[in-house]
Amino acid sequence: MTNNRLYQVGVSFIKLGFTAFGGPAAAIAMMRQEFVLKRKWLSEEEFLDFIGISNLIPGPNATELAMHIGYKHAGWPGLVMAGVCYILPAMFIVLGFAWVYQEFGALPSLEGVLYGIKPVVIAILIYALWGMLKPRLRLSLGLGISIVVLAAYLSGIGPLPLLVGGGIVLGALSLIKNKEDLPSHFGGLMPMPFLLSESMASTVPFSFLRLFWVFVKAGALMYGSGYVLLAFIQDDLVEKLGWITQGQLLDAIAVGQVTPGPLSTTATFVGFITGGLPGALLATFAMFLPGFVFVAVTHPFLFKLRESKVGSGFLDGVIYASLGLWAGVTWEIIGAALVDPITVVISLFSLIMLFGFGLDSIWLILTGGLVGWLTGWLRG
Repeated sequence: MTNNRLYQVGVSFIKLGFTAFGGPAAAIAMMRQEFVLKRKWLSEEEFLDFIGISNLIPGPNATELAMHIGYKHAGWPGLVMAGVCYILPAMFIVLGFAWVYQEFGALPSLEGVLYGIKPVVIAILIYALWGMLKPRLRLSLGLGISIVVLAAYLSGIGPLPLLVGGGIVLGALSLIKNKEDLPSHFGGLMPMPFLLSESMASTVPFSFLRLFWVFVKAGALMYGSGYVLLAFIQDDLVEKLGWITQGQLLDAIAVGQVTPGPLSTTATFVGFITGGLPGALLATFAMFLPGFVFVAVTHPFLFKLRESKVGSGFLDGVIYASLGLWAGVTWEIIGAALVDPITVVISLFSLIMLFGFGLDSIWLILTGGLVGWLTGWLRG
């Protein structure tokens, strides 16, 4: 029975890994359709609980939700099987794109496609940021944290202290209001302190160890959405290390958008263009490793953590800080995407389609790529 359940988990999540286009929200909706309505592996209430749990820990939420479902159906082996099978299809597809990009990235046809996709990515980033921010507008202090983090990030402060600082502010406020014992409620957050020892070294030659550190850190602190990963890539690999350019970061985001599965396989693309196949595999492993660890270790405790006013306040503060980082990265890469009137029109059209009609982002990406290709062809 156990082996049969494990096989079911593997087959189901490989299928999802190849078909879950449209970002985390679409992937979560597909999981509900597959595992609550069709297969009935868990109830609606359990599914909602797992979504809540996945939002409480760092890492790619949809991937962690997959792990929780796998654990529910097939125990610890199911947790690993679900995560691996959901990640692998996207990783292999992104690897293919990365190889083509490395080999033929200078071809006008590919440049044209990316030229049209980049402004769509900007629109998707803005739309997703608003979707995360809208239900949180009621907390003025949280919005203040987002604004302060945005300004601090644009002034050159790295993501790590900003994320932790945002959590401390709201956690401390909750402590004052509720007079709770801080240490007893933050035991579930103990995986984070080791991250505070980050080296502030300046530009260094490429190394696999440093590449691993960049992505394991991102995976361990990526609250709110996979888009927060971009802040770590921008800060470490573009600005501090200079291993990739801002244009390459935009290309990596575009590839992550156009492929199914988790957006965090952007790490695969970046790893490949910096360190070849070994770099791609290492970056992917590092990116998703913290998610596996957090799901396995904290699964029994996260409900209690959210019940704590202090623990809940800390997590909310980290999420508000992550939204400020997200806005900062979006602002920085706008200049590399909106380079002429055509790209501005593509981005504005995409915003109208997203906000006005809720059009699936994959259709906008395909449309943007087609317009970009046609523009390049006409110019050529």
